[in-house]
Amino acid sequence: MGLTAKDKVPSQSVGHVKMGTTVATNALLERKGDRTALLITKGFGDMLEIGYQARPDIFAKEILKPELLYEEVLEVDERVLADGTIEQAPDANALKPQLEALKQSGIDSIAITFIHAWKYSAHEAQVAKLVREMGFSQVSVSHEVSPLVKLIGRGDTTVVDAYLSPILRRYVEQVSSQLGDGPKLSFMMSSGGLTASDLFQGKDAILSGPAGGLLVQLKHQNLLASIR
Repeated sequence: MGLTAKDKVPSQSVGHVKMGTTVATNALLERKGDRTALLITKGFGDMLEIGYQARPDIFAKEILKPELLYEEVLEVDERVLADGTIEQAPDANALKPQLEALKQSGIDSIAITFIHAWKYSAHEAQVAKLVREMGFSQVSVSHEVSPLVKLIGRGDTTVVDAYLSPILRRYVEQVSSQLGDGPKLSFMMSSGGLTASDLFQGKDAILSGPAGGLLVQLKHQNLLASIR
């Protein structure tokens, strides 16, 4: 196209850039995501670490557990029962000093997962508002990220989103700045679908690159089949 490294891509030449990326994949494999803390209902602080206790090799004497993506757990004294009854509302005054301590330690990414929040999300929303007002740059909330019934699946997805989204956001901003205001920018999600660059989240990007490669391969095979 005759452009230098400093030139922006003109929209009349390229109207739409569709990308797959392995940035999130590599960060997850190499454990190079942002420092993350987990906020979870009091009494369930080790729930995601325990998981479903699945054992691929049931007779293995040495159990190698995967490394946790979050480095701190803050148990929030709140509880909503399965029928929506509020047993304990979160206390912002008690929570704020604990959040300030996390902030001072250098943690800037928060994952929030409360019991039954997939259906009764008010407590998560209340705490998320407080966390955002305190200036944390990444706040992933389970009822927004992945409103699944089961706590572990919902929590794991929320933690992954909090862990990877900051890295992904910086990468998207870098690509967008180099493209300029011309071409529209979309990214491949793990599902194989496309999403706008400003909606691209960590939870959607784990298999972005591989999904894009698979689609290209399938299109190539279909093209060869039509030629034959």
